[in-house]
Amino acid sequence: MFTTAVAYALPLRDRFRGITVREGLLVRGAAGWAEWSPFAEYTHPEIDAWWAATVEAATIGFPAPVRDRVPVNVTVPAVGPQRAHDIVAASGCRTAKVKVAEPGQSFADDLARVEAVRDALGTDGRVRVDVNGHWDVDVAFRCLRELARFGLEYAEQPCASIDELAELRRRLARSGVEVPIAADESIRRSGDPERVVARQAADVAVLKVQPLGGVRACIALAERLGLPVVVSSALESSVGLAAGVALAAALPELPFACGLNTATMFTRDVTTAPLVARAGEIEVRAVEVAETGGWPAGPAATDAWLERLATVPGARGEGL
Repeated sequence: MFTTAVAYALPLRDRFRGITVREGLLVRGAAGWAEWSPFAEYTHPEIDAWWAATVEAATIGFPAPVRDRVPVNVTVPAVGPQRAHDIVAASGCRTAKVKVAEPGQSFADDLARVEAVRDALGTDGRVRVDVNGHWDVDVAFRCLRELARFGLEYAEQPCASIDELAELRRRLARSGVEVPIAADESIRRSGDPERVVARQAADVAVLKVQPLGGVRACIALAERLGLPVVVSSALESSVGLAAGVALAAALPELPFACGLNTATMFTRDVTTAPLVARAGEIEVRAVEVAETGGWPAGPAATDAWLERLATVPGARGEGL
């Protein structure tokens, strides 16, 4: 089923999600290159969905697109305000997603970063914050009430649980604080994404192709949820990003800029033509892997990834 498997290692320009190097496995099948890159702390059965997405991309490809370009945001790591301003100003994007609540940093750091991003975008740009579930309801309410002055498009996963998101959303509404809530981890890691809708816990659904089992699985989930969708990356190489772009291109409606411009966060990529935004949009196209460029992680790393893959039921019987 697969003709090639090779591990990659891509250094990040800034520490992000606690890492400085992103690693993963590229495989090649009849439909082209695909990526399998669950984070190191993920295990079976969670990584099984990531592999299902890889199999889809490598063997049958993606659904037909309904658009040829996808609007995207710039992602701002938990950096200082000047660095944040520079990242946004250089991006060409009119929407920015800002990481906040970084362990070891203060809310004052968050405020300074978001203020710098708003300044870089101007009054007509869109700012969203990503909390990764680090706040409880009380902290989230206080912080979002302050951050609301920057005109937030939404707050992504401000609390960890679905019940907390639902309570926070009610408190914000009762207090007249207009910050919509987007669910990310509560959809891709809860095991019951429909509960987000049942509990009225979010206004927006963030969908990521690998964690949710593939492009077609995401399209089906979007239909079931009935919420506006933002397609985001799992910090993949351009090969993995191509699947996210394919999802965004195939959705009937795409009301928000997508979090798919993350190839700019690497110092190199697995291709000579990375999927990066031009004037705030990414072109819908295939990605060809370069034979050179310093991205291969080496035979030992490839073997380690294949050993990890062996924990996924049926994976060893697919030609690797």
